[in-house]
Amino acid sequence: MSNLLIFQSAFTFHYVYIYIKVRLAVFQMQFHLHSTMFIFIYKHHFTTFFIKKYRTGTFWCIISLPQKHRKKWPCTTSLLYNKNSLIGRLNSYFSVYFETFSVPTAQTLFLLVLSILALESAHSIRFLYRHFLSGITGKSLNAFYYACSHAKADYSRFMNVTASMAFRLVPDFLRTQPVFLCIDDTIVPKSGTKFEDVSILFDHAAHRDSSYLNGHCFVSLMLCVPVWKADKISWLSVPLGYRMWTKQKSKLELAADMIRQVMPECQKQKNVILLCDSWYMKKPLVSIPEEYPNLDMIGNVRADSVLYNLPPERTGRKGRPAGHGKQLSIETDFIFSDKKMDGYFIAVRPVITNLFGSRKVLAYVTAPEPESRKKRLFFSTVFPEQLQIFCAWQEKAPLNRTDSAWMKYIPLFFYGFRWNIETSYYEQKTFWSLCSYMVRSRSGIERMINLINIAYCAMKILPYQDKRFSKYKGCGVQEFRFALSEEIRQQIFFAVFVKTVENGIKSRHILRALKQLIYRQGYHL
Repeated sequence: MSNLLIFQSAFTFHYVYIYIKVRLAVFQMQFHLHSTMFIFIYKHHFTTFFIKKYRTGTFWCIISLPQKHRKKWPCTTSLLYNKNSLIGRLNSYFSVYFETFSVPTAQTLFLLVLSILALESAHSIRFLYRHFLSGITGKSLNAFYYACSHAKADYSRFMNVTASMAFRLVPDFLRTQPVFLCIDDTIVPKSGTKFEDVSILFDHAAHRDSSYLNGHCFVSLMLCVPVWKADKISWLSVPLGYRMWTKQKSKLELAADMIRQVMPECQKQKNVILLCDSWYMKKPLVSIPEEYPNLDMIGNVRADSVLYNLPPERTGRKGRPAGHGKQLSIETDFIFSDKKMDGYFIAVRPVITNLFGSRKVLAYVTAPEPESRKKRLFFSTVFPEQLQIFCAWQEKAPLNRTDSAWMKYIPLFFYGFRWNIETSYYEQKTFWSLCSYMVRSRSGIERMINLINIAYCAMKILPYQDKRFSKYKGCGVQEFRFALSEEIRQQIFFAVFVKTVENGIKSRHILRALKQLIYRQGYHL
């Protein structure tokens, strides 16, 4: 039995397979794993047990190590942070976000993000620490609370980093395609009064007896960029960041600040189009396109908004020329298309409106039927002739229609990209614990929310950025995260296993764990 040795190892989600060589015969041992369980093989004791109980070719067992040993194993081994390992790749990816932070803060925040990916949730910092962080690092729980709430670090630049990463994914031949910025806000209900800046909010989408609730409101910004997938143009949507609304600044002012912060990253783009609903189509926001030559705006407005015809041509008479023509009505002054386009009859004409001053804009009116009184009105500052859009290469309708009759409706079809921000809200709230934060300070809440967000964005960017993950381009965010969390836990297990073997843990602990398992399964030595 002295010639027992580890021959090969392979890892899956719940099991680790250890191939060992005993007396020139190769056998397979299968072990069931948990996040806090580790395996060690020592010659004499394990060989005796293996030979006596081997029957079917596969034997499984659970081996746990004493708590006093697990807590002393910080996740600092070179096996984890090697550039070729998964965790090393993730560390390189997220380090760009933390490069202006102090080294301890950057390390702590990266471990938080890693735990969010590994556990597939972020119920609270305490939850992350108990179930993951305490087993891989010597840092205390307070270190993570401090890094999240009190560390001097500017997390607002997360938006710029994510936007820069997203723009680098755009192929050169798609650089002329428009990109989109989507602005909206979402409400997170919270019980109690201990959270900073918690207030009574109106929820227009409430399905309860009351439309008012206690919680926080966050303004968010999303970027949509064209990428090449399966010989088609697909639009990748990444949420750039969140800002909490307080009484010091309105949501419109917060949205304007976020747009101005990210626009330097968009300066090389030919057409940047801002998409928003009727609540954000107001002066503080509609004035921003005037500040940037490549920025335009498309948004839904109230159906009763005042519209005017274009100003008449100058006659040469004395006096100030007219700023606009006669007032228009969406009921009588718009001619609808002969057939439905994307489920609606559509009418369009250039107009002057008080919202945009003297600037000429396109007014789109949609209706389920031309005679219907349920009409919606949209404004667009961008005209079709300003765009260079490759319709034939588009992955999804209606943008992939090449009929000449559809071209004048292209700006309205762009508005459909705004729905991606609603999808992001749903996924992050349902699967990413966006509403589960337990941090009380405003800075801590915003930082935790934005840490969850950059982890979410990584699931969208990495398949296009890293060839190792290219097979997940067509997969959902949750599917990719599941596969990633599996591999993270496997690598941590392997690193801890190697580190522990190198340190020479006494075999009596292994023998005790084996005996407990065998007794539990009904075997007796």
